[in-house]
Amino acid sequence: MTEKRTAPAIPEAPADRAAVHPAGAGDSESADSGALAARELRAVFSRLRRTLREKGQAASGLTPSQTAVLSRLITDGPASASALAAAERVRPQSMAATLAVLEGHGLVVRRPDPEDGRRQLVGLSETGLSWIADSRRAREEWLARAFQEDFTEVERATVLAALSLLDRLNRR
Repeated sequence: MTEKRTAPAIPEAPADRAAVHPAGAGDSESADSGALAARELRAVFSRLRRTLREKGQAASGLTPSQTAVLSRLITDGPASASALAAAERVRPQSMAATLAVLEGHGLVVRRPDPEDGRRQLVGLSETGLSWIADSRRAREEWLARAFQEDFTEVERATVLAALSLLDRLNRR
């Protein structure tokens, strides 16, 4: 059985910053902790994002660039191959190869552009939509299992509290 760890105590946020650092005292410490928080947050999110990407791609056999195209299509909708290449910052030839693989797997389909019949738009197929749903489900299940098995109830509550703060940061 996995050993349960206890969360470090997190001080409650003060109602008034001036109460913590009166008259500018400790501004250097505050700046240092802000820089440290920024570095650590970036590093942790980068590792977590990489892990989640791996969990979602584990059985698919798709490359990160192929997965990125599927993600872009689910987010932005159908697009031309040239628009996808520009958005992913790759050469049109590279995008053509990526789309050929995705098409071969039945994950994307090409349809005539309703505004310009000479151009084709690439969109997700039903299989592509299912693949994305399965990938998201696999990542969420991995996260839920990890939280359940490796974190105490107090730690899970701490994570939820931290996420609320991070959401506030995101709305800035």
